[in-house]
Amino acid sequence: MENKKFRTIKSEIRILGIDDGPFNPHHEGNVLLVGTIFRGGFWLDGVLTTYLEKDGTDATDQIIKMVNDSRHLGQLGVLMLDGITFGGFNVVNIQQIFEKTTVPVIVAMRKYPNFEKIKKALKNFPDWPERWKNVKKAGEVYPVDDSGQLFIQISGISLKDALEIVKLSTTRSNIPEPIRTAHIIAAGVETGESRGNA
Repeated sequence: MENKKFRTIKSEIRILGIDDGPFNPHHEGNVLLVGTIFRGGFWLDGVLTTYLEKDGTDATDQIIKMVNDSRHLGQLGVLMLDGITFGGFNVVNIQQIFEKTTVPVIVAMRKYPNFEKIKKALKNFPDWPERWKNVKKAGEVYPVDDSGQLFIQISGISLKDALEIVKLSTTRSNIPEPIRTAHIIAAGVETGESRGNA
């Protein structure tokens, strides 16, 4: 699929930010996934939730379903993911998410990924080659600026547009507000109280 073309990126572009809830290493069962729908980096319009299997392989499908089942689908300009692994090592395929939802994907990361470390961890799973394929499919990692505080990967959107949207929605911390808020909500639901930052 070709990249989505934005004539202009409005200050109130609808962004769905997605992050998972915290869990302890011995957690068994499903992990909460929260999506927050923002207009730009200031107005929260809605919250979506779903669950995925800890260390499973259903993150891609669960995100696609959450997006496609939402009444906000037609308004969404872009999806933002906090990394490409959720619920431990449930690795998403961002190309497939874009293809199945037609909504461009921006992955935001606070640090440049240590791919050797990720690969080593994935080798604990019998299906690690498939999981590693999803890591590779996420593509090149780009710095947002010279600060070294935020990096992105993209699917279905040009780097120029992605950088503009990330900067527009980063209003209260070093990370885009839709992801920051999703993290706070997920932490509050799972632990009873969030720490107020992300």
